[in-house]
Amino acid sequence: MRKIIPLTEHWKFIRADAGPVEPGEAKPIRMPHTWNAQDGQDGGNDYYRGACWYYCALPALKLAAGERAYLSFEGAAMTAEVWMNGEKLAEHRGGYATFRVDITEALAKGGALAVSVDNSANGEVYPQMADFTFYGGLYRPVSLIVVPEAHFALEHCGGPGIRITPTVEDGCADVALTAWVTGGESVAFTVDGMRVLAPVAEGKAEAHLSLEHCHLWDGLNDPYLYTVQAELLAGGAAVDVLSARFGCRSFSVDPEKGFFLNGRSYPLRGVAKHQDREAVGSAVTPEMLREDAMLIRDMGANFVRLAHYQHPQAFYDLCDELGLIVWAEIPYITVHMDAGEANTLSQMEELIVQNYNHPSIVCWGLSNEITFGGPITPALLENHKKLNDLCHRLDPTRPTAMAHVSMQAIDGPVLDIADLNAYNLYFGWYGGELAQNEEFFDTFHARYPEKPIGLSEYGADANLQFQTADPQRSDYTEQYQAVYHEHILAMLPERPYIWMTSVWNMFDFAADGRDEGGAHGRNQKGLVTFDRKIRKDAYYLYKAYWSREPFVHLCSRRYVDRPEDVTEIKVYTNLPKVTLYCDGSPVAEQTGDKIFTFKLPITGDHGIIAVAGDQTDEIRIRHVKAPNPAYAMQGRKVRNWLLPKIEGCFTLDDKLEDVYKSPEASALLEKLMEKARAARGDVAKGAQDNPMVRQMMARTTLSAMLVQAGDSIADEEATAFVEAVTKIKKPQ
Repeated sequence: MRKIIPLTEHWKFIRADAGPVEPGEAKPIRMPHTWNAQDGQDGGNDYYRGACWYYCALPALKLAAGERAYLSFEGAAMTAEVWMNGEKLAEHRGGYATFRVDITEALAKGGALAVSVDNSANGEVYPQMADFTFYGGLYRPVSLIVVPEAHFALEHCGGPGIRITPTVEDGCADVALTAWVTGGESVAFTVDGMRVLAPVAEGKAEAHLSLEHCHLWDGLNDPYLYTVQAELLAGGAAVDVLSARFGCRSFSVDPEKGFFLNGRSYPLRGVAKHQDREAVGSAVTPEMLREDAMLIRDMGANFVRLAHYQHPQAFYDLCDELGLIVWAEIPYITVHMDAGEANTLSQMEELIVQNYNHPSIVCWGLSNEITFGGPITPALLENHKKLNDLCHRLDPTRPTAMAHVSMQAIDGPVLDIADLNAYNLYFGWYGGELAQNEEFFDTFHARYPEKPIGLSEYGADANLQFQTADPQRSDYTEQYQAVYHEHILAMLPERPYIWMTSVWNMFDFAADGRDEGGAHGRNQKGLVTFDRKIRKDAYYLYKAYWSREPFVHLCSRRYVDRPEDVTEIKVYTNLPKVTLYCDGSPVAEQTGDKIFTFKLPITGDHGIIAVAGDQTDEIRIRHVKAPNPAYAMQGRKVRNWLLPKIEGCFTLDDKLEDVYKSPEASALLEKLMEKARAARGDVAKGAQDNPMVRQMMARTTLSAMLVQAGDSIADEEATAFVEAVTKIKKPQ
């Protein structure tokens, strides 16, 4: 029988191209490990992308006759070379999938293992450009697997060696079973007490079982899992044994009514998630993964988009167990590389083969915002068509999906490739007004009623330091994030055709290229902080909409110092009535739905309590004479912005859609934005060329645009632009 030996101890690490022989200066570490646990989260010039070496003296191991030994790497970012005793055995290109290496012959010569891992930039392996940190390292478990001469295959795309395909009809499931093997005579499959024997032919064994009145895997309601046990038989005896779980379910997407699970409407409402965490980076533990899953489930979400790459097997397992439906995808993101086509195909094959059995997964994501980094070329379209064909060939049971950047027009050939489409929209955050979100979907659905459309990303950053009684777009306050999500949640019930939604993001995450909102190297759109310690107000808004667990939450608890004489007290709850207490006395009562707001005069230190049913929550606030400066982000300081208004000329209150109507003003704006894009390293097309950019930014005021641009526009350039544009006559 097989033996699995975790390799967590006796490793050494060095950051440099030191060669395959262990240098004396290598330092001891434990696995899993990433060298970017700190620098990848701070931003700046210290972030190291390059080659590193890991060394391990493998445990003394004497193989029996015919036995084989394999190394299993569950994640090596981004490319890896495996060496034994100074000899290169294998290379793997892609940082998120399991791969295995046969070391049987090399092990007989000694156990000196060296692994080179490299996350430096290149033109062939995805990802290369994206808004998240590309951690390097052996950041997922490494193990040594010993199997008998006849065994279930370990090198079949890093997969589990067994594929399970249940087809549900009229309450029954036909279960197709396939096992890939090396040697052996037959495979015995056992499911729910039923056993079937299948002969081995050309390295495979295939069988069918029928489950009468099968117990359905039913999302959050009842995520029931079956287990298959597979025994490889040789000489009449079992020589290798595997087990795998699966679920029986059916699903579909209706372009008018949205997602259906097991024949009933089941709108997918959830979050997107990255795998990293503060202080540990991508080298997260099973306990951390479980905490993430429970935070998502306890909020009431039924769906998670696992962005933007293959996630740990342990997390897909948790989604199976908890009933969370999953969008799975590869890191084909932001920019198409002609030389990267083979890598997209290999990463997709690994994703599907390794994750085929998970009932939680309902679609394979081909790419994310792939048109952000340049024009739609024939090579880009061909790459997507090949990916789409590969997905359908490897898995005819699931549709493909694409997440489009908001700047992507709603027509054109790129939207005709995948089975399902979705957009990443940020109206009301990066530009435009909140109302443009529903306008976008109404326009798309009216024009293409036969095409399923989803909302794959939306969100607003919130730094918990920043608090206000007057939330505004781009202020990075906790209050504006909540207002933003209130708007999105209110629009969804009127649009059942939106087949999925996923908040960007469930957790704050590292983005080495960011320096905004009072934080370096951080995307702060999470509903929960990077360390998972604080749930932002918006988290509880979603809980009010989605969770059945009774609760009440007082918002703005971090907005303690309040200069206003009458302050707003906002409450989120899924209960129908809230009573508000101030300093122990009831002051108001409301009946309502999810969001309750009270106006409360304040004069000093106050204890505020909200009561809903048997649920209570409490905060403390105090009246102060002047605003607390720590609550506000220090914005751009540009002199001469408050210029005298010239009759008939542009002002900073004018919107970009009006500026676009003036060739002279539009040219000035485009010149300014080109400088901003150059400073940020953007490769996005300009507003002049892209009608979707113009639509997104149309209702943004010049003042808001300058604030949003931040340090990407120098103060003197912003001042010069303001002085010039406010002297230009508006078109009549």
